[in-house]
Amino acid sequence: MSRLAILGAGVMGETLLAGLLRADWDAADIVVTDRRPERCTELVERYGVSAADNATAVGEASTVVVVVKPQDLGDLLAEIGPVLAEDALVVSLCAGVTTASIEQQIGRPVAVVRVMPNTPAQVDEGMAAISGGAHASTEQLAHVHSLLSATGRVVTVPEKYQDAVTAISGSGPAYLFYVVESMIEGGVQLGLPRDVSTELVVQTMFGSAHLLRETGRHPTELREMVTSPGGTTAAAVRTLESHGVRAAFMAAIESARDRSRLLSGG
Repeated sequence: MSRLAILGAGVMGETLLAGLLRADWDAADIVVTDRRPERCTELVERYGVSAADNATAVGEASTVVVVVKPQDLGDLLAEIGPVLAEDALVVSLCAGVTTASIEQQIGRPVAVVRVMPNTPAQVDEGMAAISGGAHASTEQLAHVHSLLSATGRVVTVPEKYQDAVTAISGSGPAYLFYVVESMIEGGVQLGLPRDVSTELVVQTMFGSAHLLRETGRHPTELREMVTSPGGTTAAAVRTLESHGVRAAFMAAIESARDRSRLLSGG
């Protein structure tokens, strides 16, 4: 069996599906499921994949990608456990759920890989971190790395780091969008038309990220390149520091990490 089943065709499920097809996967090798029949019909018409109920999809698949809400996972695992092939690989995109929990709920040794993706995967610029469970082989981790590479970059980390990953890259887009919102509003307050302020901020964010990646320079070095002594940027950075923005970001990231631990029972 070489088919891939995506259980839960919501936003992230569709994101992975679309990315795999752009990466030249054959639509005939992918089956999707969703609790809403109309959603399955939509994806079949849009992408040419097949749709099935959970048990049928899993029974035909060597790789099963689970993309459901954590509170729905228990019922799903109880449903698919009996039909899951002995050598099947379960890939979980369920936030906060450990591989050990999934293994326990299935009730027998099974290869599980945990994934923390993020929303820029929708434009093939995602950042995903993957961790193997007790029975996942090196080859299976490499397979999941290849799957997620269709929507961006991938790193492999020990599972103990997944709460920190959630706080940094999983929640990270929200922090950056928060900064973008604030900068746009700042431009409007200074008298710029909203569309002009938005264009200025979005391109500045995009260009700065590209510069950071392409040069490989430390962000402090790049910041200092813009910060002339006694200049406008220096005045702005001094104000940010006086308001404790750096400390607030670090505290926010710790809060996200702590919440992730709580949700995962850690």
